[in-house]
Amino acid sequence: MTDTPSITDSHCHLDFPELASELPDVISRARQAGVTRMVTICTKLANEPNVRAIAETYAEVFYAAGTHPMSAASQPMTSVDQLCAMAQHPKFVGIGETGLDYHYSADSAAVQKQSLRIHIEAAQRSGLPLIIHARDADDDMIDILSAEYKVAPFSCVMHCFSSSQKLAQAALDLGFYLSMSGITAFPKSGALRDIFLTAPIDRILVETDAPYLAPPPHRGKRNEPAFTAHTARRAAETFGLSYAEFAAATQANFNRLFAKAATFEAAA
Repeated sequence: MTDTPSITDSHCHLDFPELASELPDVISRARQAGVTRMVTICTKLANEPNVRAIAETYAEVFYAAGTHPMSAASQPMTSVDQLCAMAQHPKFVGIGETGLDYHYSADSAAVQKQSLRIHIEAAQRSGLPLIIHARDADDDMIDILSAEYKVAPFSCVMHCFSSSQKLAQAALDLGFYLSMSGITAFPKSGALRDIFLTAPIDRILVETDAPYLAPPPHRGKRNEPAFTAHTARRAAETFGLSYAEFAAATQANFNRLFAKAATFEAAA
């Protein structure tokens, strides 16, 4: 489908069993939908070899790795050196996902903060973008990101952003990116779409967070990278752009933020 605009699913979990069991078909459907790249995210470092293998198998798949904040208390604490060693792989393009989640795991806040700071230092040292998960922790997230940015700048995407205008503006002020998930396509997400409209179009990415958060018309079902197209079409309407215009803008944004992926493609 050469006339289908190319887009990138900037955040999915292809190693999760809901997708891994039929991965060739999942990748094929993504291609048919115009999803020419995917970043699959490792959330527990013990699983990094499996996630890496997926990226090595499929030309359009890149990967990132970190310790998800909800696993920070149950997984071994990573180190900056460990993350930077992983980052040497040619298809490893981001640090995380990391962050703070006080919705489900507020009792581990101290450990989450320690883990987050380690991931930030790895992003600072490696030059790769940080991938942030934030839920019900806006004030602490703003404080940590702002303080660490003053120590040494780093790039960052607020993945599956669904937090407050305050956190969105703080992230934008630091030069970070906001990623639109299927949540932004839900009919009752008007207030969230309004927050995204306060961001410049050159700071927007799209993602699925598959297998979670499928956009309409698949809401409530298993998500997959092909459905990035549904989120992106709704997002184009939000920004008053054609689908082709929005797709081109987010492709350029991805290339800028995830420059290692763009460089790898150019050399391939």
